[in-house]
Amino acid sequence: MELRIVEARPEHAQFLAWAILTAHRSHLERGLWDFLVAGSEAECLRFLEVLTTTSQPHWAHHSTFIVAEVEGRPVSALCGYFDGELGTETPWLISAIQEANRVVGRTEEDSIAGWQRASSIAHVAPDHVPEAWVIENVATLPEFRRRGLVDRLLVEILERGGSRGATIADIGVFIGNDPAQRAYEKAGFEVIGEKRDPEFEAVYKSPGIRSLRQTL
Repeated sequence: MELRIVEARPEHAQFLAWAILTAHRSHLERGLWDFLVAGSEAECLRFLEVLTTTSQPHWAHHSTFIVAEVEGRPVSALCGYFDGELGTETPWLISAIQEANRVVGRTEEDSIAGWQRASSIAHVAPDHVPEAWVIENVATLPEFRRRGLVDRLLVEILERGGSRGATIADIGVFIGNDPAQRAYEKAGFEVIGEKRDPEFEAVYKSPGIRSLRQTL
């Protein structure tokens, strides 16, 4: 198996869209982007494909990702970033979503309705200190799982965070996704807390999000 770890490029957009959608669904039937975008899975993927290639970087932009390629085919990916630079509270994400909306033809009313459906996730979103390197959007094609690809990607993305001055790394899992939590603990992360919310659970069918951290 010829494996290469590469920086994501715009031509990876289709695969990254799948990775983002899959990561946020986790072990659940529907995730953040299903509620935000609604419509068919193809419509969700098209929106995310555009979102990964917007003019302004943000936490779901291709520039934050690294990709594992096997025989030149992207099969696994994850991203890393500083929350204060590219996270969900920055204006860049709002601008990027507006850009993606324009490209795919979503109206402002569509966007508002989507956030109303998805907004309870804000009640359980992890808190990050400024020096934390946040790891997100971890996904591997089913036929390539249990081959150590995420382990390789984690080593690479943690090194990148450390080289940028991060002193700790954070990752979150939906409560109930025990295999993912065990994999991150095996990679050196430890649980530091969790957030639960009944409104979130009613919508997403998970009690909340558990936060894990490791020192770099």
